[in-house]
This record gives sequence, structure tokens and C-alpha cells, in this order.
Amino acid sequence: MSRVKHIHAGKVRDLYEDGGDILLVASDRVSVYDVTLPTPIPGKGALLTQLSLWWFERFGDVVPNHVLSGTDVPPEFARRAIRCKPLEMVKVECIARGYLAGLGLKEYQKYGTVSGVALPPGLEEGSELPEPIFTPTTKAEVGHDEFITFDDVVRQEGRETAERLRDLTLEIYRRGAAHAETRGILVADTKLEFGRDADGTLTLADEVLTSDSSRFWPADEWQPGRTQHAFDKQFVRDWATSTDWDRTPPGPEVPPEIVEATRARYTEAYERITGNTWTG
Repeated sequence: MSRVKHIHAGKVRDLYEDGGDILLVASDRVSVYDVTLPTPIPGKGALLTQLSLWWFERFGDVVPNHVLSGTDVPPEFARRAIRCKPLEMVKVECIARGYLAGLGLKEYQKYGTVSGVALPPGLEEGSELPEPIFTPTTKAEVGHDEFITFDDVVRQEGRETAERLRDLTLEIYRRGAAHAETRGILVADTKLEFGRDADGTLTLADEVLTSDSSRFWPADEWQPGRTQHAFDKQFVRDWATSTDWDRTPPGPEVPPEIVEATRARYTEAYERITGNTWTG
């Protein structure tokens, strides 16, 4: 019988080694401003995992992924773990943006660019961009990720890999956003991660188009120039911002009504995107 060994604790996910495979386990923890809050969101880990698995299958013709099984996992991790092939991770957070929000908005307001990509003048919060853009960031072990340019990725990973990362990120974003829009959700942006398998093949990893890695907005309420209603953890970020918390550990306890509203948003995103009813 294999022995499961805990090898890494992230802000939201835990990694285990099991017989040469990796178990990627999503907890119910929620992290904002790189701080894990003390209050979990019940069922969040399972919702994220099941939505990722749905997308991984959908993008199987675009790029290989790390999934070995979504069901062959220890019983205590059922529904919230993925059995994965081990990868050597690329040290770049691959972000695609179709709308202006978050840190991208802040950089645009200062410089008129995001990750070195020049954007037209006159855009405001929530504006749709002329076309989706690739805006990579560093992948910080500690502290905050920082914007880098495509040329920075070329210098770090080589031109061929950089171009492949950019093209895959934009293709997955375009396909995912097009599907989500048919279900009444705008995908403002999303973060992807890639690694290389034992043969050196670039492989999609971590999570895909979830409420933790993306901004999901209801299409019928979208209105540039203001903060958008969110089906994602932006709702918790906005609540945390409204407190007097200074964004350093420890984070504040999350009130029950915010926990429940957050869980409802994650559930609605899953159900709209997949067409499945969530039971859990």
C-alpha cells in the first residue's frame, strides 16, 4: 500500500506524494492579498477541483495536462484532489486579460500599459480590451507576484517557450471566455500555470478557469466605470478592503454572511459554466 507524504503547503492547496504521483489537494481556505484568512469557505476546495477537472477535459485537444485521475485519490480527499503527474514548473504566472481590472487597471492608470503592453487611452475600470493580452507575472515563493514583460519571459525561458506560453494562455482564455459568455459569464482575466513532464513536454497544471484564478462577472450586469459584481473571490477581497485590516497576517475572521455569499457565488459559477447542478 502506498504511503502518502505531505510535501508542500500553499496558501490554498496542499501537495502530497503518493507512489510517484502528486496529489493536488484544494482546501477550503481562502487567500486575499497573499494572506490566508482564518475562516474557511465550506465546499470551496471541492468546487474548485471539480470545475478545474471539467476544464482540463475540455482543453485536452489544446495542450496536455497533468491530470492522471480525479477519482483515484484517498477517501479523505474525495472530490477536492487531483492525482497528477509530477512536473518541473515554469516559473512564470501566465495571465490573460480581456478586460481591465485589479492590478492591471492600477498599472494602466499609472503608465498606460499592462506588463509592457500598450493600451489605448480612455479605458476605465471594467473596460473590454481591443483584444485579449498576455500579461505575465513573476511566480514569487514569498510575497507578491510582480508584472514582467513578454521580453522578460523570453530572457528567462527562451523565445520558443515564451511564445508557446503566450499562445497557449491566450487560446485557453479565448476558448474559455467564449464558452462562459454563452452561459452569461464574462471572464475578465485568468491565471494559468505550466510545467514540463519527464519528456520535456509543456503541460497545463494547477487549476484552470476557476473562481480563485479568474475574474468572473455576470454579463447582464457588466458596466464599465465601476466595480463589477463578482462570481469569484473578489467579493472577499472587497469585504476585506472595507475593514481596517492592514493586509498583513493575521487576516480578519470572515463573518458568516460573507462566507455564505462567497460560497453561493462559487457554486453559481460552477453551475453556470458546466451546466451541472452542484451537490455538496
